[in-house]
Amino acid sequence: MIVLDYQDRRPLYEQVSQKLRQMIEKGILARDQQLPSVRSLAMELSINPNTIQRAYALLEKEGYIYPVKGKGNFVSPKENFMEERKAGFFRELHELLVEGFDMGVTRRQVCEQIDSVYKEGSR
Repeated sequence: MIVLDYQDRRPLYEQVSQKLRQMIEKGILARDQQLPSVRSLAMELSINPNTIQRAYALLEKEGYIYPVKGKGNFVSPKENFMEERKAGFFRELHELLVEGFDMGVTRRQVCEQIDSVYKEGSR
């Protein structure tokens, strides 16, 4: 189930793609499972079909889904979504830590931020 947050500053297509991405990564949407049509998902969420099309295009670009002409969009058979995302996360984290080190951010300050995030939990 996709719930949109109209108070969120992110565009709706990013929210839709994020929710679908999470559902794929958690296995809620199985490999090779057909996604709802653009039109039906747009109607369900009461948003413009172009928004759904844009979200699907983003997911296709990222390798999460693939289109079948005349049939719709399907979840990619790829199994290592989370591994790829984690690798990307650690690359970005490394770059940020190097940048912080260059700016004089201490290890203690970084650890305090990490502790703060893990105490708050997931958004």
